[in-house]
Amino acid sequence: MKQLTLEEAGRYAWREVPDPQITSPEQALVRPLMVACCDLDVAVVQGGLPMPPGHAVGHEGLAEVVAVGDNVTGVRVGDRVIVPFQINCGTCRECRRGVTGSCGSLPLMAMYGMAPIAGLDGGGFMSDLVLVPYAEAMLLAIPDAVDPVAIASLSDNIPDAWRTVGPFKAELDSLDRADQRVLVVGRLSIGLYATAFASALGFHVDYVDTDPNRLAAAEKLGAVVHDRQKPDKSWDPYPVTVHTSRDPAVLAATLRATWPDGVCTDTGIYPQYNVEMPLLPMYTRGVRFVTGRVSARAVIPQILELLGNGYDLSPVVDRVVAWEDAPSAWPTMVGKTVFTRA
Repeated sequence: MKQLTLEEAGRYAWREVPDPQITSPEQALVRPLMVACCDLDVAVVQGGLPMPPGHAVGHEGLAEVVAVGDNVTGVRVGDRVIVPFQINCGTCRECRRGVTGSCGSLPLMAMYGMAPIAGLDGGGFMSDLVLVPYAEAMLLAIPDAVDPVAIASLSDNIPDAWRTVGPFKAELDSLDRADQRVLVVGRLSIGLYATAFASALGFHVDYVDTDPNRLAAAEKLGAVVHDRQKPDKSWDPYPVTVHTSRDPAVLAATLRATWPDGVCTDTGIYPQYNVEMPLLPMYTRGVRFVTGRVSARAVIPQILELLGNGYDLSPVVDRVVAWEDAPSAWPTMVGKTVFTRA
């Protein structure tokens, strides 16, 4: 089969590799139908997260089931499914308590499409076939009423955005209406998805960014947009803030914009490792800071319930590209790109 592989910085190509095979009754084989680039893929392309060459790419997407093991009953051949980017068994202690991103049956960070940082490499979604080791635990049916292009990132970036807002819904709902406010400091797609969820849940959203296309998308998703690098010091602080820029200075500004006992969620990866944070002001004001990987499989059902009410995420998609054009299009990505094939 063919799979798209990072050959060297800036160059991607199809490689012929052996087809994966079902070797356990819990497994399934799926054929990716559309694959979205993750914000991390864009960071690799742009040099923000250097990666060694030689690995298969793609870890967000929707697929068709083409074969199942004897113990798989939840999906059938021909079903169209969401494939979470993290591999999880569904039965270990961690999976049972909802932290499917840290499955205790597998090495930490078992996932698809990011072999250099994966504890276990599942291969890339930009492939003719993908093996799903725990089909019953992992795969979810695609709702008929939802635009598949709009939800192609349900494997990773959409759940990552949900965790910045969804867990704090009750907290925001308990506030006076005028205080039900969310600040999103956006870069790439996660900030836009966070904007979409906050708006869909009925909260006021201020979106900060400098990219005109993302500002326009955020406005379509219901936000008040601000063409700025970071939030203004004169603004009233927010009970919930979301930081997605990966810029430590902008993170510090976002933390300052979080009100006492409010919560700031950061979705970035910082290759520089050491990042200064205003810990004393955070301590004295009781600011809660949330970082870490989302457990995608655990939260996808909550997101599907919201999307089933008709909320549209399509403004986040930057462009749609034919599957065969992936080698030339992948290294040029600047926003949410979805690769599709028949």
